[in-house]
Amino acid sequence: MFNNTINYMKRLMWALCFLFTIHSVWGNYHLNKLQKYSSPNNANGFTNAADFGFLPSESGINNTKALQAAVDKGGTIIISNAGTYKLAGTVYIGDSTSLIFGDGTTIQKVAEKGAFCQVFLNKGALSRTYNYHISIVGLNLQVNAVEKGWDDAIYGLRGQVAFFYAKDVKIERFRCNDLGTKQFCLHFCTFEDLLINDVIIKGKKDGIHFGKGKRFKISNAQFQTADDAIALAAGDWVTANPEFGDIEDGIIENCYDLRTEHWDGAFAKIVASGWTDWKEGIEVKHGDAVVADGKIYRVLAQIDGKKYKSVTKPTFDSGIKELDGIKWTFHQSDTIHTAVVRKVVFRDIFLESMRVPFQIMCYDINYAHSYYSGAPMPVQGEISLENVTVVSDNKKALVNISTPIDILTIRNSTLKNNSIDFRHAKDFDTYPETHISLSNCIYKSSGVFTLIKNNSKGKEIFLKTNGSIELGKSFSVKVEPGLGTIHIDSDLTGLKK
Repeated sequence: MFNNTINYMKRLMWALCFLFTIHSVWGNYHLNKLQKYSSPNNANGFTNAADFGFLPSESGINNTKALQAAVDKGGTIIISNAGTYKLAGTVYIGDSTSLIFGDGTTIQKVAEKGAFCQVFLNKGALSRTYNYHISIVGLNLQVNAVEKGWDDAIYGLRGQVAFFYAKDVKIERFRCNDLGTKQFCLHFCTFEDLLINDVIIKGKKDGIHFGKGKRFKISNAQFQTADDAIALAAGDWVTANPEFGDIEDGIIENCYDLRTEHWDGAFAKIVASGWTDWKEGIEVKHGDAVVADGKIYRVLAQIDGKKYKSVTKPTFDSGIKELDGIKWTFHQSDTIHTAVVRKVVFRDIFLESMRVPFQIMCYDINYAHSYYSGAPMPVQGEISLENVTVVSDNKKALVNISTPIDILTIRNSTLKNNSIDFRHAKDFDTYPETHISLSNCIYKSSGVFTLIKNNSKGKEIFLKTNGSIELGKSFSVKVEPGLGTIHIDSDLTGLKK
């Protein structure tokens, strides 16, 4: 029995030694793997851009090469040394890449090789192939008067930071205080799943400009721009977006439109478009679009409203080509005939600027011609304004509408002398009906207040208000149906039965 016990103890010791060896080998394997992926220059770990020569003391040319080399590693790239970093060209970002800028760091555009457009652009933009999972955090950008207008390689893409064909993108803690007159600040087109948080943008052009895309959120933003703070431009100028398409399923919240001495545009410009198929003899002018053989083409011409007759159908696959004296640009491979904005919520918006804050529109000017007669109707809608506060004494309209729209909802908002104005764009013969709901809103104006002004011939509007709070002295509401009809179900003084 004693010998059996000894043999059992030996076998137990051998088993324990075996298990310990396996555990040590397995643990060392995982430790080595962790160290490998945590090494400074590994594609799946953290990369210090300084290790590649990206430094405040370097030239813009050298820094552009250095940061591109770091970004090409993928993973998380850290810029931690405080200082101003010059960049003399575009840095292209690929999949699964995060750029994190530390406190006290600034990126400054410089024209050491001449003016250039984008500071950061996703790699797939050039080939119209999607990039995934990209974030830029903490970027403080100085435009430094270095602008190009738009990128020649991607006609119509003109953001300082731009993403074209991108999914799962995040921009956070972004600052730019010197936006110029030629380029938008942040520009996104053909995107999905986009988050923008904690931004301050000041300057002379659009703050955030959207083309085709879905599922997005803009939060905690301050704008002081001479042009649109936010442009949702599903249909746009030919120089302002590289593709057409719907913009849908978005939230824009906790935003401030600050007052500025020089202003144009809107806090939010919401633009639709509709176009038709090419046919022999069709007359087109600058900015017009046609569908031909599964592709969309647009006209580049003098900005004078002149019409041109097209005899030869455009069929090319890229670039710009002149046919019958008409300069056509390939826009995209698609057969869609409308581009609209739908299902977007604006909430907790504070308006200090003196411009019309919300413009829901179609262009009918020489620069852009949103609707081609006979095309399908581009109906926008399901636009919601929640807790919108007019802070200034601006007496312009709260919403100016010249597009077909089905539903506009305004909730829990504070209005002063701010109406809802309808305008008739010259390219439309008629408009569909529009339903407007105002609930739990506070009205601060005194005397007679015109809530709706209708300047659209034949327009039919259905207005419903409830839960209204009237604060102004001798307050009363009226509407101006113009050459249309306004159906009213209201609790407001002057409108209620």
